[in-house]
Amino acid sequence: MKNLRRLEKVKKMSKTKTAVKKKKSSGVIEKIGKIAQNVYKSILSKKQPKVTSPVRSLQNVEYNPKQGYFSLKGAEKERTLTASTIKTFAQTLRMMSLSKKLINSDDIATKRDVYYQSKNWGDAGFKEQPESDSIMDDFEAMMRYNREKLGFIPDEDGSSVTGKVTIIDKDPLTGEKVEIDCAKMGTGGYNIPNSVEHFKFKTRAKFILAIETSGMYQRFVYHKFWDKNNCILISLKGVPSRATRRFIRKLSEDHKIPVFVFTDGDPYGYLNIYRTLKVGSGNAAHINEFFCVPNAKFIGVTPQDIIDYNLPTHPLKDIDIKRIKDGLKNDPFVQHYKEWQKALQLMVKLKKRAEQQAFSSKHLNYVLDRYLPDKLKNHKTWLP
Repeated sequence: MKNLRRLEKVKKMSKTKTAVKKKKSSGVIEKIGKIAQNVYKSILSKKQPKVTSPVRSLQNVEYNPKQGYFSLKGAEKERTLTASTIKTFAQTLRMMSLSKKLINSDDIATKRDVYYQSKNWGDAGFKEQPESDSIMDDFEAMMRYNREKLGFIPDEDGSSVTGKVTIIDKDPLTGEKVEIDCAKMGTGGYNIPNSVEHFKFKTRAKFILAIETSGMYQRFVYHKFWDKNNCILISLKGVPSRATRRFIRKLSEDHKIPVFVFTDGDPYGYLNIYRTLKVGSGNAAHINEFFCVPNAKFIGVTPQDIIDYNLPTHPLKDIDIKRIKDGLKNDPFVQHYKEWQKALQLMVKLKKRAEQQAFSSKHLNYVLDRYLPDKLKNHKTWLP
C-alpha cells in the first residue's frame, strides 16, 4: 500500500513537471513553428526558402564592461535553399523537427545521440559528428535559445566541486528536494550535471576558486584548502563546459561571492579558459549573457610571476605567439584592458610560459602555503 501511494505520487509529480516544462518551452515551440511556416509559405509561393542566424565569430561581437560579456553586433548569415545547399537545409529542418519532438515528449538527446538519430534521415543523415554539431550550433544561434532548452545536451558533463556549499537539487521522479553537502565529499568532489538551472545553494563561503587542472584541484582538495580558507573549489578541466560556467555564474550571483580563476601561465589559459569563463566567446555570443562570469578575476600564473618567483618555464611555441598576437589584434576583451595587453606583451618578450605545477620546484605545497595566500592578499597582482 505504501509503495502504491509512492507510485501515485511519482505519477502526479511527473505530470506536473511535464506540464510546467511544456509551459516554459512554449516559446521555443512557437518559434520553431514560425520558422517552419515561413519556409512552407515560401515554397508555396515558389520562392527560395531561407533561414537566418547570427554570424558566430569575434568579428561580430563587442565587449561592454558594464554588461560584462561579449554580445552580438548584428551581422547575420542566410542559408537559402539552392542546389548546393539542399542537404544542409534539409538537415537544419530535421534538427528543428527533432528538437520539437524532444520538447513535446519531455526528453533529451546528447550530441552523439543526434548524430545517430540522423542515420534515419536518409540522404539528410550526417557522415561524421562534426557535421551534426555544426548544424546544431547554427540552429541554436538561429533560435537564440541555448541548446539545453532545445532538448540537446553535451556529451560531457560538468566539473567537480568541493567545499563550503550545499547544493539543493531535486529528485527527477518525485521533484522532492535533495541536499548535497560538498564539504562531505572526502578526497573527491560533486560532479556538476548537464543542467543546473534548477539548483539552489546554501553557503557562507568567502570566495570561489576555479582551477584549470584536475591535478592541482586534487592537491587543494587533499589538503582541505577549502576548509582553511572558507571557500569553494571547482575544477575547470580545461575550457569549462557550459554547465560548469552556468553553475559558477548562478552560485556567484545568488550569494554575491567573488570568483577567482587559477590557470597556467600561457596563452591558452588566458585567452581560451579564462576569457571564455569571464566574457564568453565569439562562437557562442548569442548565449554569452547566461554562460559567463563577469565578476571573475584572474589570480593565476602571470608573466610577472615567472620573474618574481623565478619559476621553471617552457619556451613559447610559434602557435602560442600567434595566439597572443591574434588576441592583441582582434580580441575585444584584450583590447579593452591595458593590463592584459601589458601582460601578453611581456610574455612575448620573455618567450616563456609556466604551468601551475611549476611552484612544486620550491616544495610540493608552496602554491597552497605561499603563492595563493599572497595573491589573495595583494589585489594589485590580479588581472581583470
